[in-house]
Amino acid sequence: MESSQDIAEVVVFRPRTSGWFTGLAVLVTAGALVRVVASEGPSGLIVGWPLLGIALVGWWLFWYPLVAVADDGVTVRNPLSTVQIPWDALIDVDTKYALKLVTPSGSYTAWAAPAPGVWGTHAGKPEHVTNLPSTSYGPEQSIRPGDLKNTDSGHAAYLVRSRWQELVENGEIDVDQPARPQRSWHWQLVAAAVLLAAFATWTLAVGL
Repeated sequence: MESSQDIAEVVVFRPRTSGWFTGLAVLVTAGALVRVVASEGPSGLIVGWPLLGIALVGWWLFWYPLVAVADDGVTVRNPLSTVQIPWDALIDVDTKYALKLVTPSGSYTAWAAPAPGVWGTHAGKPEHVTNLPSTSYGPEQSIRPGDLKNTDSGHAAYLVRSRWQELVENGEIDVDQPARPQRSWHWQLVAAAVLLAAFATWTLAVGL
């Protein structure tokens, strides 16, 4: 997992694998285009350009999604939508299947923070289950595999719960007047993907 912090005290989380998968998609695209040019010359790009869709999909699914933790709330950016959740709207943080932020008006799951599989669970160490925010623990200090700090869901949950607990202890959350989460849909990205797919299909049909 990776997190970066800037002067505005915003911590941005992406899984460590997001860079690898995005880079792999770009490398596959570049390699395929080089092969097209090598076999057909520069004119092959007229038919081969739809291969750029591989890089776009890799970026959209692996690098674009994130979880951002700031003083005014948590932002969950998924491939299709972005949700901004104010702290006073948050009532629970769950990690059963992925990082899920629960509010009175609904629950929002983070694409960027899935719960671990068998390997991720077995890779847990004692330091991954200690000194977590108090809301991480269940009865008898138990935690879910998705709360392990070495996992995507666990690390993202740790960032969210730590900031949430700090604000609660400082009396900076107004639970009497909770704000509602705001969701915006990525219509432009969806439209661009649909157009790219349509043009790619047309190009390949003409090329054949």
